[in-house]
Amino acid sequence: MGDPPKDTTGQRLANRVSKACGVFAVCLLLAACGPAEVTFHTADDYPARLSDWGLVSLEGQQLTVSDQAIVYELNTALFSDYALKLRTLYLPEGTHANFDATDNFALPVGSIISKTFIYPKTQSGALLTSSDWNGDPSAIQTNDFELMETRLMVKQANGWDALPYVWKGDDAYLSLTGTIRPMTLANGKALNYLVPSKNQCASCHATNHTTGELLPIGMKARHLDRSTAVYSKNQLEHWAERGWLTNVSYEHTPNAIWGDTSQSLDHQARSYLDINCGHCHNAQGAADTSGLLLDYEDHPANALGMCKPPIAAGRGSGGHLYSIVPGQAEDSILSFRLATNDPGMMMPELGRSLVHQEGLEIINQWINSMDGQCL
Repeated sequence: MGDPPKDTTGQRLANRVSKACGVFAVCLLLAACGPAEVTFHTADDYPARLSDWGLVSLEGQQLTVSDQAIVYELNTALFSDYALKLRTLYLPEGTHANFDATDNFALPVGSIISKTFIYPKTQSGALLTSSDWNGDPSAIQTNDFELMETRLMVKQANGWDALPYVWKGDDAYLSLTGTIRPMTLANGKALNYLVPSKNQCASCHATNHTTGELLPIGMKARHLDRSTAVYSKNQLEHWAERGWLTNVSYEHTPNAIWGDTSQSLDHQARSYLDINCGHCHNAQGAADTSGLLLDYEDHPANALGMCKPPIAAGRGSGGHLYSIVPGQAEDSILSFRLATNDPGMMMPELGRSLVHQEGLEIINQWINSMDGQCL
């Protein structure tokens, strides 16, 4: 067939252009796959797409978190129909959170907290209610996990704002009115997963019922004082070393880490009630008129529910006389309300449609371990 034609000047130029374009294309691809830049949006300019915040996004099947954010976990978390949660915090460049004497973190304007709700799933798409996921976001891929929603709390100049984003396809979309996502669990049961509306977010996050101000619930030292799989050290130490937290104090008592049975039963139960009920059942909360105080403060036994009759009896009592009857969980209103999924009687009132059997078991054991008698 003879020798190939010699490379002419024009061919050499074409080859160089081709190679240059190839390099340029690779550079563009690498730039597109690089860490996302977080963009803060004011209240009059909230984007429709979650990806426009640059905080949490999908790259192909991989869920990614901006390297400008920190991933964190709570010791014991709010139960949300067995959903797993990826939590992140972003602070504007050059700012920090300040630890105050009440074990809260004061966060600067421009802060963004995200919480992405996910479920492990089977090949058929049915949702699983158990997982060995260790909190590492790099393990979250859409072929193994169903992305449900991402909730943002955004610190504006006039306070916190709550924004629900619902996942659909390769992005999540702002849904101020919330939605219900009918799903199927791996055991065949139906799950009507509730994405709360912006207004419904206030039912939990307005922890002070008098002011009505929205506040983060988990940004307290007692919830965050722990090590995680993502970091090789305590989260509070990591935040302080990064320059994100000042005036760190360890005078608080950390809540029990969920599943750590080496902790006392009382500590496990109080920690569970604190995160699941304390945002309403506190001295300033929406349920303060009930007289039942379940946040992790030094309350007298009656305020914790022991031999305490309800202020307003009704269906929510289940026919029982006291919030807690020592040694008798089956006769206690607290256990009854955690054990039902009737919307008119269950507690918490919002955020679940299933019964948290493992949490209920801890509360039942706690009540059954109590001594005393209601007269």
